[in-house]
Amino acid sequence: MIFFRSDYSQGAHPEVLKALTETNFEHADGYCKDVFCESAANLIKKQIQSADADVHFFVGGTPANFTLIAAALRPHEAVIAPKTGHIFVHETGAIEARGNKIITHVTETGKLLPHQIEESLVEHEDEHMVKPKLVYISNSTETGTIYTKAELTELSKVCRKNNLYLYIDGARLGCALTSRENDLTLPELASLVDAFYIGGTKNGALLGEALVIMNPALQPEFRYIMKQQSGLLAKGRIIGVQFEALFKDGLYFRLAEHSNKLADKLRDGIAAKGYNFLVDSPTNQIFPILPKTLVEKLEEKYFFYRWKPIDDENICIRLVTSWGLDESGVTSFLNDI
Repeated sequence: MIFFRSDYSQGAHPEVLKALTETNFEHADGYCKDVFCESAANLIKKQIQSADADVHFFVGGTPANFTLIAAALRPHEAVIAPKTGHIFVHETGAIEARGNKIITHVTETGKLLPHQIEESLVEHEDEHMVKPKLVYISNSTETGTIYTKAELTELSKVCRKNNLYLYIDGARLGCALTSRENDLTLPELASLVDAFYIGGTKNGALLGEALVIMNPALQPEFRYIMKQQSGLLAKGRIIGVQFEALFKDGLYFRLAEHSNKLADKLRDGIAAKGYNFLVDSPTNQIFPILPKTLVEKLEEKYFFYRWKPIDDENICIRLVTSWGLDESGVTSFLNDI
């Protein structure tokens, strides 16, 4: 069975495993105060060209999202997000269980638009309603699309004009930044937002994400909130070692480029056979619309999501290419179509 279901179905890149093995018996301080986390944080700060940023390591995206939002919002404040946003759909209501409402907007591409933020501000006008305070987006989005430099700049302007935090879920940030359609650099992205995280789980790490806090107002006592929300890992070194391996010589971006390259081949090959797509997604998630009979045959050899029914005869599926996927898997899939 060849997996196109996710980009975290494999373990870790050999260089990451090598780093974990080589440092395994070294003594180190706990709770991300070790030399490995410090080195990884410095590498990330160098990449984003900001010595004043705070870098914190989490085991996964949900605790990173939950903790940052917990630090940013008072009980009566709310998040503005696309309706497809991970915090709204796939985190079991964690944000709202804590007490902060999520105000959602329907988007055709998974990307939030500036006017939607402004609409939420107009609608939530007084103390009888929750107060919008943070804007949540993903790059790449849950439908594989990416924000251009112009689009992110406009979102940033609206947020800063209205005293809103802008936060990016970067579970697949590597694929966004190495997409053939991307025009945004990592330092530019960092300068336009208040916080974001760099996803390792979906890009070669065994586990782990690096949360980067740019806004000084969100930095004080953040580790207290991490600990209270069960986000402070005793063996934080496990994540630090991995991010050090991923960022010391550009491995992180090479792995993302590999995922995108295979997605490009898969997308172009499916299009050449005459099939359409639900959305134009230039990263490692693609959404072809195929006949149900064909999908049933493909499921005998390939593992993927049935995303959305289109009509009685056709269905949209989601195919995700991974940092560890071999090109032969893509070739086999196209041949079987």
